[in-house]
Amino acid sequence: MAGWVAWLDLLGVAVFAATGALVASRKQMDLVGFGLMASATGIGGGTLRDVLLERPVFWIADGRYLAVCLGIAVLIYLTAHIVQRRFVVLLWADAIGISAYAVMGAELGLRAGAAPPVAVVLGVMTATFGGLIRDVLCQETPLILRREIYATAVAAGAGAYVIALSLGAEKPLAAILGFAIGFAVRAGGIGFGWSLPTYRPRPGRDYPVE
Repeated sequence: MAGWVAWLDLLGVAVFAATGALVASRKQMDLVGFGLMASATGIGGGTLRDVLLERPVFWIADGRYLAVCLGIAVLIYLTAHIVQRRFVVLLWADAIGISAYAVMGAELGLRAGAAPPVAVVLGVMTATFGGLIRDVLCQETPLILRREIYATAVAAGAGAYVIALSLGAEKPLAAILGFAIGFAVRAGGIGFGWSLPTYRPRPGRDYPVE
């Protein structure tokens, strides 16, 4: 990867690694635990993406990504005590990560020849899988399963990117637009509790027995 795509990928990995390390700090893990959580969160979504696309797994082909994860883990280990409201920081850092990875996953899907709807799905999977691993390993309710908008924000960002490209926008502009829309929708979920309507059960109907 080259240019803005590589930088966007590194940004997503770094931010997701930070969220993994923040959860490790809340669980009072040791330094090895910090490294594991940062790495699993930072590279988990991209690994799934590359396996599905049958392309070389990015962090195996380029050691910078694992180095970023471990560096972030050490940094958070040394400084996490400074942050008083770590869960709030986790939410907003995660919002940045999913917005970046939504665009990144969609772009790589398009490069692999996937149809636009499939590229959007790849963006969603890339952006959410690492956080899902993080939350499951730490026995926390996954953010993707919380009431406020999460996966919808990722789909909005990836969809905006794909649509912008189909309308002839330059890739950097489309990436900024996709990132901004994904982040704005997720910010609404965090700040204002935006959510989609949930299923409401209704009493069953009685049918005559013949």
